[in-house]
Amino acid sequence: MAKRILLVDDEPLILKGLKYTLEQEGYETDSALDGEEALAKFFAGSYDMILLDVMLPKLDGISVCQRIREHSNVPIIMLTAKGEDMDKILGLEYGADDYMTKPYNILEVKARIKTIFRRVNAAAAPEDQKIIRVRDMQVNLVKRTVTLDGKDVKLTAKEFDLLQLFIQNRGKVFSREAMLETVWKYDYTGDARTVDVHIRRLREKIERDTSKPEYIFTKWGVGYYFTDKD
Repeated sequence: MAKRILLVDDEPLILKGLKYTLEQEGYETDSALDGEEALAKFFAGSYDMILLDVMLPKLDGISVCQRIREHSNVPIIMLTAKGEDMDKILGLEYGADDYMTKPYNILEVKARIKTIFRRVNAAAAPEDQKIIRVRDMQVNLVKRTVTLDGKDVKLTAKEFDLLQLFIQNRGKVFSREAMLETVWKYDYTGDARTVDVHIRRLREKIERDTSKPEYIFTKWGVGYYFTDKD
């Protein structure tokens, strides 16, 4: 079954170009010209990914992203014409999995979409590798789910990828640059603060007290590491 992608942009020519290119790649697409229409289509339909412009009429893309994240972990790539770091970081703060700055290369758009779909639809691991337990945390690598104290923890795709990297390399210190290269898996043009945003959000979801972490620790001047030791 073809993957369905919701394209959200207030510029019809951009939508037309994205729609044509992605449908040539075998994807099904739907489109919306403003934030309210995007939310209406999201709640009425079923999508495997959303390409979401930041600057939208009626309801901006950041608000749309935040509303969607209250109900779904569907992968979201933010598209922005602005170059300010805060716009990018704000998008990630509210749960976006990735962002691209206009004007973007359509080949890079396709590459990033394929990267996310490969990650989400990774082949099932052997049975004994599907679930990793660390104290009160249980991580299912195939279903990409996390429970803590028996309660579900909702992570974005990138947050899960970071947790998986850490949990499969316990005790190893990763620099921000190494995490960008390993988790984002392409020639990432953002800065290392993107990692800090994701780490902070991940900590807020899995640590009982972020001032006294149990899982993710900071190696000052170097990076971050995960430990299963009390």
